[in-house]
Amino acid sequence: VQLQACGGGLVQAGGSLRLSCLASGYTFSSSATGWFRQAPGQERELVAVVSRRGGTTYYGDSVKGRFTISRDNAKSTVYLQMNSLKPEDTAVYYCAADSYIGRTISTTVSDYSGWGQGTQVTVSS
Repeated sequence: VQLQACGGGLVQAGGSLRLSCLASGYTFSSSATGWFRQAPGQERELVAVVSRRGGTTYYGDSVKGRFTISRDNAKSTVYLQMNSLKPEDTAVYYCAADSYIGRTISTTVSDYSGWGQGTQVTVSS
């Protein structure tokens, strides 16, 4: 199981970025997929999760109404559209797959695997 995130960068507060995550090594459509982030000195936190077919989503309270998660199973790719970015969104963003095949959604970080290197998002004020 391997998921590689990309699309990060430096953006001003109020701006937008779209992250992409390409999965390989497993049947992409068999597992929920999530976006997570980790800022220096902080624990990794869940940002958003999407179910296997995209019908169910979950967002962390800090990103609700600003971020949108989606997936394209034909491309084995999950996306994170980030709008109205704030300096506190600065972090390394990772994607990962739910280790339990068939579960709709988990909001527990430790239930996910396939962490790649992540992509840095920096929001300047």
